[in-house]
Amino acid sequence: MANKINICLIGVGDVASALVQGIEKYKKHPNEIIGLLPEITQYQVGDLNFVLGIDVNSNKVGKDLSKAIFAEPNCNMILFEPEFLNAPVVKGPILDGLDSNIKNIIPTDSSQSQTDVMEEMKKRNVDVAVILLPTGCHKAVKFYAMAALNAGACVVNGMPSHVVKDSEIVKKAEELKLSLIGDDIKSQIGATIIHRSLTNLFPMRGAILDRTIQLDWGGSSDFCNLLTPQSNGELIYEKGKRQSKTEAVVANLQNKNNIECRVSAADYIPFLKNQKEAYMRLEGRIFGGAPVRVDITMFVEDGNNSAGVIADCIRISKIAKDRKIGGILHSACSFFNKHPPEQLDDYIAKKRLVEFIENRRER
Repeated sequence: MANKINICLIGVGDVASALVQGIEKYKKHPNEIIGLLPEITQYQVGDLNFVLGIDVNSNKVGKDLSKAIFAEPNCNMILFEPEFLNAPVVKGPILDGLDSNIKNIIPTDSSQSQTDVMEEMKKRNVDVAVILLPTGCHKAVKFYAMAALNAGACVVNGMPSHVVKDSEIVKKAEELKLSLIGDDIKSQIGATIIHRSLTNLFPMRGAILDRTIQLDWGGSSDFCNLLTPQSNGELIYEKGKRQSKTEAVVANLQNKNNIECRVSAADYIPFLKNQKEAYMRLEGRIFGGAPVRVDITMFVEDGNNSAGVIADCIRISKIAKDRKIGGILHSACSFFNKHPPEQLDDYIAKKRLVEFIENRRER
């Protein structure tokens, strides 16, 4: 078993910033580690090795990853300033990555040469490629997933674009014995996982859930992107993100087809920076048909809320690579993602994931 996991971050935004800062901080201060699954014993924080970043932002391209993570419009809180990582940020193809309002806040420079990203990943012996591109850039996500697989890397897809539900990508991963985890990362303690837990509480306690809503808002580039109107008038949010979140919230309820459920991105508020806020409301009935209503508001640093989950996905991917397991890692997808091939109750997904870690379940 190799001691290091070589990592490529495709999209050096706020989640990448939180991930790099956190991992490098924990390497220096191992007694402060929180937010990672203790059940994963095969690889530790010190084994995570960032070797490459891919982006199109001219303020990031050409910099070491340790510096690029702080370039605008990144606005994640500063936890730790890493030392030089010897992990260059290279320029990839834009494809549909800037087909939204984020083109107004992400500078590009045509004089910067585009890199053959597959060859760059090969050269740096990337084990795991993590896709953290803007929501809605489906062509770019598929391009990078295929490039990573062809370079010999497992793929973790943090975005709602299809990777584990794309038959061509899955077939390629199976042929090459490289794993896939996706799609759309669940935050560690996020609005979706809280909302899902509360909706599941109703049938567990014999109550009926009739309707529920969730409204999210924040100031990161992700919210800027999500609230971009398309030519048909719909927001980018509608192209996968709403479906992903809604499915995660109500998919396992027996009366899911009768529940009025609305999950929306409410606004992009730049001064909030990477703080995300969310409001959830659940209405239902208890004994005798009496009404019950639950209202919750939450506040969280959005980049950090995904970073720990991604660190766990990276370690799981390397375990699968060591075992030469290719294709979809179903237990990991169901536990870590909003839009997996199989929606499971969280406790079942966690049980299966632990069985996989302990080599008692193939995937």
